Amino acid sequence: MAERIPPFETIEMHTGGEPVRIVIKGYPKIPGRTILAKRRYARAKLDHIRRMLMFEPRGHDDMYGVIPVEPDHPHADFAVLFMHNEGYSTMCGHAVIAIGRWAVDAGLIIRRAPETRFNLQVPCGLVHVRVEVHGKTTGAVRFESVPAFAAALDRKVKVPGLGMIVLDIGYGGAFYGLVPAPALGLDLKKSPVSAIVAAADQVTQAIKNQVPIDHPDDPDLAFVYGTIVTDGQDRFSRAPTRNVCVFAEREVDRSPTGSGVTARIAVQHAKGLIKLNQVRKFESLTDAIFTGRALRRVKAGAYDAVTVEVGGRAHYTGSARYTVEADDTLGGGFLLR
Repeated sequence: MAERIPPFETIEMHTGGEPVRIVIKGYPKIPGRTILAKRRYARAKLDHIRRMLMFEPRGHDDMYGVIPVEPDHPHADFAVLFMHNEGYSTMCGHAVIAIGRWAVDAGLIIRRAPETRFNLQVPCGLVHVRVEVHGKTTGAVRFESVPAFAAALDRKVKVPGLGMIVLDIGYGGAFYGLVPAPALGLDLKKSPVSAIVAAADQVTQAIKNQVPIDHPDDPDLAFVYGTIVTDGQDRFSRAPTRNVCVFAEREVDRSPTGSGVTARIAVQHAKGLIKLNQVRKFESLTDAIFTGRALRRVKAGAYDAVTVEVGGRAHYTGSARYTVEADDTLGGGFLLR
């Protein structure tokens, strides 16, 4: 078989149903003094690899991937970039949960029972990961976020076809619009997923056009990643609160969304709806559950912020070796929707 590119080997996982494809062999070394510089280089020079691994026929419109890279943070044990159907995100909690298990199981981090801790550098900063260890097996994973904050509360945004919508904007490693389903005429347990996706994407585009976004650390972090449609249950309760995250190019998160849970907790705390260390449960379309709690108050530039702990479970689905034959005109990847 004549191959157009060297083979790529991956570990395949999912967190709450959301895929995680970890590239363990084949990806070229990415130059760059910082992790954000590496992200820019991958986007400018190596994007054909993202399309090959994320798009059909090896992936699909909602595939998600992880690229291990060299860290530049002095306290990081290792680092990763994230990739999806549109590009390269700055944070991904569901992937961090999967990476936690894999890093310990693969021996990248020394296994310690009953809990293994390590520091993972991602494009938005350093996250602290804790992995439950039971003998030779790994279990639930928790991570502590970068400073998370409410970027806007009760902001009015005019959405074509939907009118004036009142929403919040939260940062949990990425910026999200947060809007209750009833404000969009939706019900998260009854409305078709296609209707949720369409409305969420309209909200995202409206925010991008009407609300300036800035981040105190780096302009590369200052963009709206997506919209999270919630059940509106923001006040603290022991019952799970349901949400659907639509991000990147209308990609639908099957998990409760780790960075989204972080953003929701930050907004709830800013509104006085949740106290420090109150554990909330967040539920996705697959009925998967993440936990979240605000750990401590911090600052992010001028923003009042909190660090948030998110917990969940990831599972292995297999491993793969991907190639592209020289005469395969579709091998570089395509999408049909």
